[in-house]
Amino acid sequence: MKATKKDAAERFEKMYNCCQAVVCAYCEELGVKEEDVFRMTEGFGLGMGGLKDTCGAVTGMFLTIGLKNSAGDRNDPYATKKDTYEKILKAAEVFRQRMGSIYCRDLKTEEGPQPLPCCKKCVEEAAAIIDEMDY
Repeated sequence: MKATKKDAAERFEKMYNCCQAVVCAYCEELGVKEEDVFRMTEGFGLGMGGLKDTCGAVTGMFLTIGLKNSAGDRNDPYATKKDTYEKILKAAEVFRQRMGSIYCRDLKTEEGPQPLPCCKKCVEEAAAIIDEMDY
């Protein structure tokens, strides 16, 4: 099953943080256990654990790109690294163009309990960019 931005948004509405919502939407497609990824990404919401730095949805987008693109060759770690970095830089630029920033402190325009609409939009946009990229 191919994940969509709707899958990411649904997870966010279930109180997954922004990073969890994005990466976990792709777990089945990528053959990784959602429980493990959920635990691993718990600290990346609110711009890296509440620091309001890189948006958690953007971090989730980067993690997903790595999972999708990496050869996973521990004997040749450089096999796909340059290509992955290029894809991440491209995705970051697209996100920045569409949303105005990749930083939570700029993107989180509302206060209150999650799920905030501004954060949901970031989750949806990050997933849309993943879906638009060539692999």
